[in-house]
Amino acid sequence: MSTQVGDTAPDQVARLLAMVPYLLARGEVRLDEAAAHFGVDADQVERDLRLLFMTGLSPGLPGDLIEVDLDALEGDRVIRVDNADYLARPVRFSPAEATALVVALRTMAESAPEGAADVIARTLAKLEGAAGAEGEDLLRLHVTPTPLEASPVVPVLRSAIDHGHQVEITYHVPSRDQESHRVVDPRGLARVEDLLYLDAWCHTAQGDRAFRVDRIVAATELDTPVADASARPRDLTGGWFSDAETTTVTLRLAPPARWVLEYYQVSGERPGPDGTVDVDLEVASEQWAQALVFRLAPHATLLAPVEWVESFSAHARAALRLYEDDGVDS
Repeated sequence: MSTQVGDTAPDQVARLLAMVPYLLARGEVRLDEAAAHFGVDADQVERDLRLLFMTGLSPGLPGDLIEVDLDALEGDRVIRVDNADYLARPVRFSPAEATALVVALRTMAESAPEGAADVIARTLAKLEGAAGAEGEDLLRLHVTPTPLEASPVVPVLRSAIDHGHQVEITYHVPSRDQESHRVVDPRGLARVEDLLYLDAWCHTAQGDRAFRVDRIVAATELDTPVADASARPRDLTGGWFSDAETTTVTLRLAPPARWVLEYYQVSGERPGPDGTVDVDLEVASEQWAQALVFRLAPHATLLAPVEWVESFSAHARAALRLYEDDGVDS
């Protein structure tokens, strides 16, 4: 993605990191106002936001990505972002991240130009100062438990796993700002990158699910035993897996809608008829999928799940009737 003349990739990353807290603090900002604040033109800010729309927390499901109201951006030239509160908090490095950063800075310092070398030296001094004069205590930078590790639900989940008991959990879905209550058979806890997941059989969904522990609002160990005491936890570290609140949606995309492949992580892709492509997406809600299909119309067709097809068609017909009632040609 191109940037304006004189604007490097590090410049853009730094601007994005500053832009998100700036936007979250204000709730709504006009595009021209944001451009003036960051000293770039409006087109550059719009390019930044379209890049931001593709970023978020691992594993990159739609509910994990930063949300940018593109309709408001394209229509009223107003910026609204959501689902990015974690960027409004100060960054804390894990031991591995701090170690990697120190090693990288030391390597860069040997060949950096004079101006950059001063910045690198000051940054390195701060990190090594926190770690110890020679960096020997670097791996003890992170001596207090992270909020995730200190979460009160973790010992409850571990106890239930050890005892073979079911757990009643309250699970938060940020993309819908809703909480669901369900009974699960816990199998194990697994760390994937910097997130902790509960692998379980969900009795509500009647299937295997991986719940992000930081989204489990409450957990209660029950006296009832799990249905299958011999079940073993799955390996969640090898790639894509479904979150508790996701549904697989299959879309048939015409060439003008193929940008979906660049903006969203797809779990499947197959050639379709007449130059189309069929893609599978894991979506957090029917409402989110419906909004995406309406935005792609008429260049996208919903193929699955079949129970959503008629619902989408009914909503589309209702929307068309609103235009007809207002005397607008559709």
